[in-house]
Amino acid sequence: MSGGSVAIPDDRAFAGFKAECLSEEGWDVTYSKAGVTVWTQSLDEEKSLHKIKCRMVCNDVSAETMYDVLHDTEYRRKWDSSVIETFDIGRLTVNTDVGYYSWKCPKPLRNRDVVTLRSWLPIGKDYIIMNYSVKHSKYPPKKDMVRAISVQTGYMVQHQGPNHCVLTYLAQVDPRGSLPKWVVNKSSLFLAPKAMKKINKACLKYYEWKQRHNKAYKPWLFPEQTTLPIIPLCELSIQRADSLENIDESCLAETQERDSD
Repeated sequence: MSGGSVAIPDDRAFAGFKAECLSEEGWDVTYSKAGVTVWTQSLDEEKSLHKIKCRMVCNDVSAETMYDVLHDTEYRRKWDSSVIETFDIGRLTVNTDVGYYSWKCPKPLRNRDVVTLRSWLPIGKDYIIMNYSVKHSKYPPKKDMVRAISVQTGYMVQHQGPNHCVLTYLAQVDPRGSLPKWVVNKSSLFLAPKAMKKINKACLKYYEWKQRHNKAYKPWLFPEQTTLPIIPLCELSIQRADSLENIDESCLAETQERDSD
């Protein structure tokens, strides 16, 4: 969202996100293997803005299950090993909320976090979840984290059959900091495909897990179930890059570490 004030995405915003997910014009393929394709857009050398798109064909997961897994914050804490902390702060409408997410970055980079306004919308048998960064006075940047900015990030899940879907992840993120080239390369060649495959694996185990963990609770499908407090729109503002500390990590060398997966 590039406007001056916080706005809840409308149908045009969702349509624009879908169009960008489907478009390949202006994107360069950096990875294509085993049903996963990754594209990047040229980076502005003067900025740390990073734009990436991943698409995964899932022949063993329904669109409905994929949508549930992407929404289920409690389950994410179980399968997403990169997450440090994630929770919902409050809601604006039946399909828009505000949340906090922090994640581990490749060593020796400092870890990042974001506060985002997230909206979701079923479109026929397909689904879109998208977010952008906002400021909330109760959740300022932390001293031990770098506050990143999501210009626009999200997922599109396309129904392809009873147990078949296509997942597209689109991210335009400012990680705040002059990042070394190896970070960008590692993101597009290794981290992004790995993350997509982890989502697929998580989907295969979701039904069994959900049966033991509040199986009927799905507020993203049944908004009457939510217990989140309502946040007035006036409590939020757009998170501006120039109001955050800029960290120069461009000279950091990659740390070799064993993969725990």
